[in-house]
Amino acid sequence: MKFLGTGRAQVAFTTVMDVIFAREQQAPVTAIARYGRGNNWGILSPEGSPLTVADLKGKTIGIYNDAWTKAQLTMMLADASLTLDDVSTVAASDDTVPLLLQKKVDAITGITNAEGTGMATTGGQRAEFLAATKHGVPNSPIFMLAGNDDWLKANPDVAKAFLRATQKSIEYAAAHQDEAVAAFFELYSKAYDEKFITQQWKDTVPLFGEMGPDLMVHNNADWVALLDALKKFKVVSDVLEPSAYYTNQYLAQ
Repeated sequence: MKFLGTGRAQVAFTTVMDVIFAREQQAPVTAIARYGRGNNWGILSPEGSPLTVADLKGKTIGIYNDAWTKAQLTMMLADASLTLDDVSTVAASDDTVPLLLQKKVDAITGITNAEGTGMATTGGQRAEFLAATKHGVPNSPIFMLAGNDDWLKANPDVAKAFLRATQKSIEYAAAHQDEAVAAFFELYSKAYDEKFITQQWKDTVPLFGEMGPDLMVHNNADWVALLDALKKFKVVSDVLEPSAYYTNQYLAQ
């Protein structure tokens, strides 16, 4: 967001909350496309040990120390008349999965195609997943593509071409998963484990849903639901209109 807001980057792969927090700081950034159709965040527990929200009372949960994680957890707990005071939390510096595998916590927060993938590849198990969206959390996409406002206004045709190419790439990579993973691994073999990225892409593809013209198009209702929740739980101090955070004008409609 710092690079994007200062113009050192023109576009960025980011999260919906980064865009909202950046706008709160009056940074000139706008979400220009969604990446995925919903919210796949929730509570993960070891395979064979499913949990309900009520079961979380008295449990120790591995979390990330950011406002949106705590807000979503608060919303989930409220569904069973619980609060953060009813659980113990342990903040992970970069990955909650080791906390769960080492049995330092009873459950962790995360998403199906990151922590869920890690549980499968590192832990050799398919974690039990308690979906946040079934317990009061808005089903708003987590990941976004965002652009610097000044650059977008000066380069609308380039922005549109970039998003057209991105959509074609997603569609091709989803249809040719082995080829996509091989290409990714060739470029980033020093940074990522091949087993992990192979499983992660398999876990990611279903999140796009049916490929079509609306693949990357923002849904206003998603933003309304998210912003209402952020206001209710006081995650941000000043909630703006949805149109202040996103635009679809650079996407083919």
